[in-house]
Amino acid sequence: MSSANVVEALLFVADAPATRSALADAANVSEAEIDRAIAELRQRLEGTALDIVEIAGGYQLCTREAFAEAIGNFLQPQRQKLSRSLMEVLAIVAYRQPVTQAEIDGVRGVQSDYGVRGLLERRLIQEVGRKDTPGRPVLYGTTQQFLHQFNLNALDQLPELREGASDDDMQPALPQGEPASTTFE
Repeated sequence: MSSANVVEALLFVADAPATRSALADAANVSEAEIDRAIAELRQRLEGTALDIVEIAGGYQLCTREAFAEAIGNFLQPQRQKLSRSLMEVLAIVAYRQPVTQAEIDGVRGVQSDYGVRGLLERRLIQEVGRKDTPGRPVLYGTTQQFLHQFNLNALDQLPELREGASDDDMQPALPQGEPASTTFE
């Protein structure tokens, strides 16, 4: 049994992107061996409907984009767009994290408790700590689910804010329309 076969099996059963270290631990091999196994597996998958993508800080076995329409027709996923207010809150958290709700409110000029709660329920943001100020408010940051939904491998892949952009301009910096995968749980 080769390491590539083990990695293939692990990625097949993983319900979220698997990190190199998690794969190495599960396969009981080094991370360098995982890199070799991923490269071998990618070669094996050339010309097939499957591919390995790096997303949300890990690897995931996926179908190739060319099959998206047929898969969509077959699965008929429920689509849910994020409202403008949720996208505003999400953009602020993504670009300013870690950030408190009061800081989000300050940028938006309105209360954002609904938006924060909605994004927490969709697991696009999470509590990442407490700010060391009076009252020790909760700090929010984006999740692996956020990276996965927006088809990002890391936060440094977020689109650049336009030069001279104000806080009001943050929302348009996130990918417009729908996230890459709009099926939310």
